[in-house]
This record gives sequence, C-alpha cells and structure tokens, in this order.
Amino acid sequence: MDKPGTTGRVIPALDRAREIKPCPLGAGESCCRVCAMGPCRVTESGKGARVGVCGATPDTIAARNLCRMIAAGTAAHSDHAREVVQTFCAVARGTAPGFELCDREKLSRLAAQLGCGKAEDPAVLAREVGKLFLGEFGRQEGELALAALAPPRRLERWRRLGLVPRGIDREVVESLHRTHMGVDQEALHLLHQGTRTALADGWGGSVIATAVRDVLFGTPRPVRSRVDLGVLKPDCVNIVVHGHEPLLPEVLVRLAADGEMTARARAVGAAGVNIAGMCCTANEILMRHDVPVASHFLQQELAIITGAVELMLVDVQCVMQGLAAVAACYHTRLVTTSEKARIKGARHVEFSPATALDTARELLYAAIDNFPNRRRVDIPPQAVELVTGFGQESIRHALGGRFRGSYRMLNENIINGWIRGVAGVVGCTNPRAASGASHGVLVRELVANDVLVLVTGCAALACARDGLLVPEAADSAGPGLREVCEALGIPPVLHCGSCVDNSRILMMAAEMVRAGGLGEDLSDLPVAGCAPEWMSEKALAVGQYFIGSGISVGLGVYFPGADSKEFAAQVFEGLTQDYGAAWFFEPDPQALARKILAHIEEKRRALGIEGRRERVLYDMKMRRRLDV
Repeated sequence: MDKPGTTGRVIPALDRAREIKPCPLGAGESCCRVCAMGPCRVTESGKGARVGVCGATPDTIAARNLCRMIAAGTAAHSDHAREVVQTFCAVARGTAPGFELCDREKLSRLAAQLGCGKAEDPAVLAREVGKLFLGEFGRQEGELALAALAPPRRLERWRRLGLVPRGIDREVVESLHRTHMGVDQEALHLLHQGTRTALADGWGGSVIATAVRDVLFGTPRPVRSRVDLGVLKPDCVNIVVHGHEPLLPEVLVRLAADGEMTARARAVGAAGVNIAGMCCTANEILMRHDVPVASHFLQQELAIITGAVELMLVDVQCVMQGLAAVAACYHTRLVTTSEKARIKGARHVEFSPATALDTARELLYAAIDNFPNRRRVDIPPQAVELVTGFGQESIRHALGGRFRGSYRMLNENIINGWIRGVAGVVGCTNPRAASGASHGVLVRELVANDVLVLVTGCAALACARDGLLVPEAADSAGPGLREVCEALGIPPVLHCGSCVDNSRILMMAAEMVRAGGLGEDLSDLPVAGCAPEWMSEKALAVGQYFIGSGISVGLGVYFPGADSKEFAAQVFEGLTQDYGAAWFFEPDPQALARKILAHIEEKRRALGIEGRRERVLYDMKMRRRLDV
C-alpha cells in the first residue's frame, strides 16, 4: 500500500506483527524497568543476573510487572466508567440534551440496591445514584458499595483477607506506589494488592459502567444483526465508530436515521448513511440498536483499505496509531473524539455531553460531503448473522419469562448434567496468536461437550464470524446443551457485550449462586473463564478480578512472569488456597478447551453431580404415586 507523496509503504498491523519479533525480555517479564539503575535483566536460567542491582528477585519483578498491568487495566475500564457516570449526571441535571434515561425500571432497582431512596422523579433518583457512583472513585475508607452484590461467603472471604476494595482510584494509586522501587518486595503481598485493585474494576468500575449505560441507553434484549466487512455498503456513506465509549455513537446512530441526513446523502449521490461498529463501541451499539459490526480489533485498518469508509470516529482504547497512515492513503477522514486521546494526523472533534447533538450533526455532514471523494471501492462480500443482547436480565427472561424468570432452570440443567458447566471466553484478537481463529477452535470444543459459552468483546466478534452466535449453531452442540438451546430458542454461545461488560458474566455467576443447588460461593460453581488471544492490560485486570471472585481463568499467547518458578507456582496453584481459584496457561486452543473441561468436571465432582441424570416423563399413574 503506497502512501501518496512518499517513497515508503504503509504496512498493516498483521504484516507488522510478522516483521517485528516480540522482545524476549519483555515477554518473559524478566526485565525490571522501574528505576534508572536498570533496566535489569534478571533470570533464573543463568543467562542473566539472578537479582537486580537493588537485589530484587525474579519473583518480585514478575509480581511488580503483573500488578502494574492490572492497575493499568483497571484504570482503563474505570476511567471509561467515570466518563459514562459524568454524562449520566449531566442527563440527570438536564444539561445533556442529546441523551435521556431510557431504562427507568433499572434505575429504580439500582437505587433500591444502593439505598438511594424511592423518589418518584427519575431525574432526582438519577442524581442520587450518580452522586454515589462518583463517590466510589474517590472513596478513601470503607468498602465499595457494589461489593455487597457478591455472594455473602465471597464477601466474608474478602474481608478476612483484607481484599474488599476501598476506592477505585485509591487501589490503582496504591498499586503504583507499592511497585515503585524500594517499596513492596514480597511477591504474594503484591499479588494480593493486584487482586484488590482488580476487584475495584470488576465489582466497581465495570459494574458501574454497565449499569449506567443500561439506564442511559436501554438494557439489551436479544436482537439479530450481521458482522464482518461485508456490512459496509458500496452505495452508502459509510461511517465506522471505533473504541470503547458509546456516548457520541449513540447520538450519531439516532441522528443518522433522520430524514434530513438521508436527503443530504442522496444529494451527493449516495443511497443513505450506513453506520458500522468496530471493536467494543461496536458491541455497545450492536446490542441496543442492531447496528452491524465491521469486525474486531485486528480489522480496523482493513475497513479503511476497502476504500468505502468516509469517516472513522475513534475514542479510547485499542485504537491503532497506524490508522492515520492508512487513512492518508485513502479518502477516509479519521477523527478523534476523546479529550484523553489524540493521534497525529487525525482531526480532533471533542465530545461533550452538552454539545453531543451538534457534534454528531457536524460529523455526519463531514462524512456525507466526503462521499464524492471516493476512489476505488473493494468491499469483501462476507457478512455473517449473529444474535446478541444477552445479560443477566435477558437470560433470566429467556429462562422463565417475565414473571417466572429465574436462574434456577439453568442450575437444574447443570445439576442433571444436560449442561456440564459455563465458560466465559473473553478478551482480544492477537496477531501473535491466530488472529481470532483460536476462539472458534476453543468454543466449538466446549460447546460439543455441553458447555454453555458466554462471550464478550472482540472474542465475541471472532466467534460471530465463525457462525457460533446464532440458534442454528446448537446443531454442533452436545446433545444436552442442544436440547436446552432448542427449547429456549437461544444460541449455545451468548453475546454478553463489550469488554467492560464482563461484569455481566460476573453478575450471572452471582445469580447462579443465589438460585441455589450449586454451592454457596462463586468458587463452587462449575464455571471457568479464559482469554485465548488476550492483548490488552485490561484482560489481566479482568482475569484477576474473576480469580479474586473465585473463578479460575486461563490465558493463551503468553503468561507474564511464567519464567519465574516461585511466582508461577503462586499464580497457577498458590492462589487457590486464598481465593478458591487460580490462573492457568495454555497457548493451544484445543488444549485450553481440555483444561477448561477438566476444571468443570472437577467442580462437578466436588458438588456430587458428576454424572448425568436422564429425564423421566411422568404419566398420570406415576404422578399419583408421588409423595408431595
């Protein structure tokens, strides 16, 4: 791909990954970079020093590095939550004209859970809830309010271990302080703080972000849509929204459907305006508006290469700087919208809740006016159907309807063995792994063995491209899971939202404990999580908050610090003693599936439900003999 006005070539990410080899020191986490006496390469193999200049051991260095990555991941998710809450508060004050409180029923439930009163005016209630949520970021003492949503046994364990997060920001800051040179130098102690920080994400920032977005934009319900680059339309003005903050895209989607925009597009020779999502902003507007998805993280540059994208809007997280160089080769206008993130070579139009409508209109005009500047267009024909919109509320409804919805039915099907367990498959797509292909291999194996799979983020989009997110995919499931899916009309792989929506999976697990029959803590459940192609530090924060909550998690690609024997023993085995869960590592997706299946069967044996109970259809004679 030649860049106009240069003698060089622009190389997309997949090609860059082949050309650039991973740093062996960084990949093994055997490099300490926290002070200017280093960087120190510290290994146990004899190929480098056995301790750093300050005496830091490989285990301390590995724990520091993991703790810092968890802190960065927690900061990313939670700062995203803060942005959403600030918009929510502006809506409650009446200073954000482009937004409204869409799910007032969920707002009332939230207020009741948090003890915010029962005001009849939704705006008053929203102000109280918003004030409480903002306070969770800066809290200095006590416990996060939302930690009380955890099962009582788990909360007791956290209190005994001193792991209940205080304030979200406080835990991030303390993690960075402890990992500064010369502070916390005991690996397990560092891991405990990393866990408390991750829990501030899982039971704090992520739960807040998901709940507030549901109130603002509506709680998702199952809808059909399509995924892959084939959703771009050759005769329409194409706008791709990419990133993780759905605030401006929500307004953009509504405004694009206005007759004025259609008329303006037709005036320049287009049939209309087509909006497509990319990455986790895609998951957000997909779940609520069935807006089609151009695909996952690794295809962001490829969308521009089709030559059919008039405008790409980006905000925060997982946005490649290489987009600017690729966009310069085409007519695509690249626009950044967050005050936190700019890219050299891109235009910046900053989002504000107060001016969202005007900003969205300006951007739509710019995209439409750019349509005549198109050159060659080459859109791949592929586009696959998917069903999305699953969360704790919609799954409860699917299990029993509006009045009888309960997780008891799911638990009963796990107890009788028709469903062996539940697996969360989350995280990114990674060019160092199989660029999304690992997810299909892994998930097909789990589904074939009667494991219900919950997916989020780019992992969900990779599974969707493999045709796994439609009810028809139940044909490839084991006989028990297939029967349950056919009875309920659901896919065997449920799309639960963006990466911050891993909190939905956490809440579903808590619902399973409350429904009864599968133990009294999250660590009793036949449930596991994994991120086969993780890329972002957010994935480590997510994994650690699931482990701290009692659910074991597997990683593919590589595991930070696995080269340090004592540290590896702690994260792969030692954490189980305190948390009832630990990490496991397996880069091969087939082998990773086998490990998850073995873990689920181990949990079933502990519960005494390792077998499978055949269903019996009772006739009237048998019913009369029942002792009720």
